[in-house]
Amino acid sequence: MKGLLIVISAPSGTGKTTLVNMLMKSHPDMAFSVSCTTRKPRPGEINGKDYYFISLEEFEKKIEKNELLEWAEVYGNFYGTPKDRVIKALNEGKDILLDIDTQGALQVKKNYPDAVLIFILPPSLAELERRLKSRGTEDEETVEKRLLIARRELKFATRYDYIIINDKINEAYKKLESIVTAERWKTRRVREHFPELIKDREMLQLLNCK
Repeated sequence: MKGLLIVISAPSGTGKTTLVNMLMKSHPDMAFSVSCTTRKPRPGEINGKDYYFISLEEFEKKIEKNELLEWAEVYGNFYGTPKDRVIKALNEGKDILLDIDTQGALQVKKNYPDAVLIFILPPSLAELERRLKSRGTEDEETVEKRLLIARRELKFATRYDYIIINDKINEAYKKLESIVTAERWKTRRVREHFPELIKDREMLQLLNCK
């Protein structure tokens, strides 16, 4: 069965990274797609694990050769998803998870309509601001910039297949898990695999009736 391409987006500070980590831990066979970027590595980041760190010139060549499933400029740097790795993994039956912004997510949906887009919402903008400030890793100016970007991103949320409000992390994760399970068992995905899944010959014949 072809793998699922799951795309998760959310404003910074919504809890997306925590949810992604929980999902990956529960589904060890799911692969996290490593993006390429033109920004410099941060302390502790490993090339090929966190990102593929490449030059602007290399990135532009990938755009010209149509080697990216999506790409976008974020905070003055470019980010993109290598197309060949994702498509190859999906065809091999592996589920792939993308953690990207709204620009990239909508490009993915256009280029790969079977992608499942999930948007994570904060309970409120006030709570989002509180979370950003409580991290203590950014100054006031950066927090305001992130809130401005969040407002822009929220305008695209209704174009996603699913929306999850992350008020309580465990409840939000249950919703995320249920979406993945439901998508895996959609009729259009499993129908061609009925002979492998169903051993009762009579039932199989009935299901294949039009």
